[in-house]
Amino acid sequence: MLRRGILDDVRRNLADYPAVAIVGPRQCGKTTLAASLGGSYFDLENEADRLRLDLEWTNLAAGKKLIVLDEAHAASSVFPRIRGAIDQDRKRNGRFLILGSVSPYLMTQVSESLAGRISILELTPLLLPELKTQAQRNRHWLCGGYPDGGVLTPKSFPRWQKNYLASLTQRDLPAWGLPARPQVTERFAYMLAALHGQPWNASKVAQGLGINYQTVNSYLAYLDGAFLIRRLPPYQANIHKRLVKAPKVQWRDTGLLHSILGVASRESLLKQPWVGASWESYVIEQILGTLAATGRTFAAYYFRTSDQFELDLVLEVEAKLWAFEVKLTTAPSTDDMARLNKVADMIDASRRVLVSKTASPAGDDNTLSTNLESLLGQIIKWT
Repeated sequence: MLRRGILDDVRRNLADYPAVAIVGPRQCGKTTLAASLGGSYFDLENEADRLRLDLEWTNLAAGKKLIVLDEAHAASSVFPRIRGAIDQDRKRNGRFLILGSVSPYLMTQVSESLAGRISILELTPLLLPELKTQAQRNRHWLCGGYPDGGVLTPKSFPRWQKNYLASLTQRDLPAWGLPARPQVTERFAYMLAALHGQPWNASKVAQGLGINYQTVNSYLAYLDGAFLIRRLPPYQANIHKRLVKAPKVQWRDTGLLHSILGVASRESLLKQPWVGASWESYVIEQILGTLAATGRTFAAYYFRTSDQFELDLVLEVEAKLWAFEVKLTTAPSTDDMARLNKVADMIDASRRVLVSKTASPAGDDNTLSTNLESLLGQIIKWT
């Protein structure tokens, strides 16, 4: 079993809180991670497990074993029971591990029932530093990080992604409350793939779907809440330039993106006109996932002026700004670094990183030209 980078943070939080929630997309590895911690496991989408939990609750709540509740959104009545058990003995930590795939619903339950009693962590699909072999790392951008999606077993891609998306659009998203017909959701997903990495224009997408922009925004919120899409907000600096104010929308897993757009091989991917946008989002997601796994608090943005000065990623970490520019090249130029520094100066960024496929990283902790693998190792050291 691959060791997940978030494991140490999960253990730290179990030591500090009565309950810990691990949220993330379906089939990203939450259940496997929980199994490595032991305890009594219940799948709350399974009626037999819900009945077993009900009948055994008194003994479980009084016992010493970790109670693992998978897909907790499927049994909302369990949250008041968790709160009651915690409040009977507030000094005991590490009692409940809650797993969930629907962020907004789970967050509502947490805020209403478990505020102050729970820590919330996010598990992503497999990250680059978590992969064991170079072959796996080479497939990662193309196939994405879902354990069953091809990064570990090459023959699964892109068939697994197509089945995964079909299951989400036809069963899961409607069950979670998305009112659109599956055919509309599939079309919406394709439009989001075609507009991947661009500032969000709800009116344009709404026109293509024949609905209003408020409805389109609500659909986007569901896909965001299911951890499929990231809305990267713009960084608003106080400078004498007009800034782009719309969030940038991108697929979080490039394997899903490539499957929707019909790309099944690395050779085909490199021929696409949008390959740079795919690489940029892949790098961003690896940076954010790796940093989050360390337990460090941060906020993520992008920065763009109306006259096209841009930073692909801006991180606010302990009141300091880290600026990133992503280039799909093996030979970044001095002009690339100069432009990065020029835009980073606009927001007074203390750390500037040019990420490419270079084989020769150069620079220091504050100004760095590097490849992704080296950067992710450096991020772990920075924390």
